[in-house]
Amino acid sequence: MTKIYQAYQGYADLSDPMRIVAGATATMFGARWPGWPESLALRKLAAACEVFSCTRLTHQRPAFGINSVEDGGCTVSVHEEVADQTPFCTLLRFRKEIKTPQPRILLVAPMSGHFATLLRGTVTTLLRDHDVYITDWHNARDVALDDGRFGFDEYVAHLIRFIEKIGPGTHLVAVCQPTVAALVAVSLMAAERHPMQPASMTLMAGPIDTRINPTAVNELAKSKPIAWFEKNLVSTVPGRYAGSQRQVYPGFLQLTAFMNMNLERHMKAFQNLYNYLIEGEDEKANTIKTFYAEYFAMSDLAAEFYLETVQSVFQDHALPLGEMQALGRTIEPAAIRRTALFTVEGEKDDICAVGQTVAAQDMCSGIRPYMKSHHVQTGVGHYGVFNGRRWNNEIYPRLRDFIHSHAQ
Repeated sequence: MTKIYQAYQGYADLSDPMRIVAGATATMFGARWPGWPESLALRKLAAACEVFSCTRLTHQRPAFGINSVEDGGCTVSVHEEVADQTPFCTLLRFRKEIKTPQPRILLVAPMSGHFATLLRGTVTTLLRDHDVYITDWHNARDVALDDGRFGFDEYVAHLIRFIEKIGPGTHLVAVCQPTVAALVAVSLMAAERHPMQPASMTLMAGPIDTRINPTAVNELAKSKPIAWFEKNLVSTVPGRYAGSQRQVYPGFLQLTAFMNMNLERHMKAFQNLYNYLIEGEDEKANTIKTFYAEYFAMSDLAAEFYLETVQSVFQDHALPLGEMQALGRTIEPAAIRRTALFTVEGEKDDICAVGQTVAAQDMCSGIRPYMKSHHVQTGVGHYGVFNGRRWNNEIYPRLRDFIHSHAQ
């Protein structure tokens, strides 16, 4: 696998300059020059060059680019601030220039190959009525080996540390993969009677119990022993990076897996991009380009976290079976009493199917019924649970009302 990473890096070093040249060529051929007649052949050539330039993988986090937001009918400025930082993660705050305190949200972004900017739309919406913090996970290949391991325990410890940093009354919102770690962190805090227990916890489209309505992703995770994943998917960071010799699940392999799950859809998207560019449909073309610029920004995962998650969450089903261990303790969600619980699922979710997230409701038997709520959003898949029109218009209002009704 080390050789595969080196081979990929060699390919990237060779092909990336070609994509940069293709992008410049597309600009030149796509421009309208005085006295030069328009040519369908040149438009096709420019479109082909631009499509090729858009297939470049990047390994640096894109900018959030959230400079302002609508709050109470007014446009207010937003400034990014570092609230806390470790070698593996930055607790990023989007500070609004307002004087009235608002409920504080810790948005836990997935650490599953993409950067936290995948939740840009989620953050923008939450900022309407809240003070928002996010876990901005670092690319593991940029974290020095001397900074130690990063497994499931370290992930949970980060969440507890960040909750403590934000302070009492924090509202925890976890999207997809980190719903398990979020539930574990709150369970530990409840068992220890921690004074900073979150006021509420929202779990969105997460794999709490993947025995329920197993998806293709769930089946794949169970199809091989954990040793197979370690042998075939874990690689060593090349010597040119700060994380040299760290064991990781490389981002380019994750992207390959993501693409293969819906290969026909991705091919159709690039075909549409080519046609839109030829036809001058700039707005539609830019929508596709913007999506893939984010989608192709990939982050390596620490091997310990990846392998421990696959085994405990997807193979052993440790949490729903009452066998989950973290930070030296057995996890008991029933210990949670002070934190309200809201679970959200998407009707057409093919990553975390309906039933997998709501399972947390039964696990958290110590929470009073009036402090619990669940919502299944019709007509959306996985991504639509936290981004897009239905998130903005149907899911978010419920989440906002739930958080504000349990604000401390």
